[in-house]
Amino acid sequence: MHITFFETAAEDQDEITKALAGHTLQFHNETLTKATAGLAADADIVSTFINSELSSEVIGMLGATKYITTRSTGFDHIDLAAAKTKGITVSNVPGYGSRTVAEYTFGLMLCLSRKLFAANARLRNEKSFSLDGLVGFDLAGKTLGVLGTGRIGKNVITAAKAFGMNVLAYDAYHDDAFAAQMGFPYVDLPALLAQSDVLTFHLPYNQGTHHVLNMGNVGLIKKGAYLVNTARGELIETKALLAALRDGTLAGAGLDVLEAERSAKNGEASEAVADDLALIAMPQVIATPHVAFYSEGAVEQISQTTIQNITAFIAGTPQNVVD
Repeated sequence: MHITFFETAAEDQDEITKALAGHTLQFHNETLTKATAGLAADADIVSTFINSELSSEVIGMLGATKYITTRSTGFDHIDLAAAKTKGITVSNVPGYGSRTVAEYTFGLMLCLSRKLFAANARLRNEKSFSLDGLVGFDLAGKTLGVLGTGRIGKNVITAAKAFGMNVLAYDAYHDDAFAAQMGFPYVDLPALLAQSDVLTFHLPYNQGTHHVLNMGNVGLIKKGAYLVNTARGELIETKALLAALRDGTLAGAGLDVLEAERSAKNGEASEAVADDLALIAMPQVIATPHVAFYSEGAVEQISQTTIQNITAFIAGTPQNVVD
């Protein structure tokens, strides 16, 4: 089999090469886009990460491909209908890093609540021990609004309870047994926005969750709340987030994802990218380059599952198939 990998770091290649010995392997640092699709023109199997754009046009350029395996849980970057039309099977890596991302979520939350970045910058840059403007707040007793109660959301809720937080949850699919066990209610979105001191996003991204927070409902947010997003940037309308931060509706935000990050990583310039850059520049915003998943354990799980996915497809028994 001819297998082409996109978005692969050098340190990931040795394990894959050993596990898939006997096959023709190609590794590329680039994302898979219209400009780079020629690199996989002869590939039987293509593996990407979330920054590639597998549109119908790109999929149409994959002449020999019969299998795409994304090294991510999300697959919104793949046109599944186009893949199905062309007879291409698509797999993902379900559930990796659910604890990893939950821990990172609380890392961002603590940085916001205790002004860790500002405190560090003052001491590092100004050599000042002044506490002026650095008063934080306790998470204990605050209400955490959790949007999405899948694997990651559940781990966040468990951690929140350990911190002594109250929890409200919003999800189209309720896990009533878990809610009863952990002692939190499911509420509708307006109630969650109005009552939460901190909002954290863990919904999957799809057509139904696009801009779940938007200009139409951002005004419902409790005045002075904080927002954390470690899921997908497209869940939030950037212009609404900018407006809420500028008028003080939101006191701050911790963002591991941005709405136009894929475009920015692929070198595109647009109004959406400019809005993301405006967010990053705000002093009350902590932004990181989509690293919440990026721990040793999670990376190893991604590699192992991807290898298993490819091996299973070659054996005629594809696993972790999405449609």
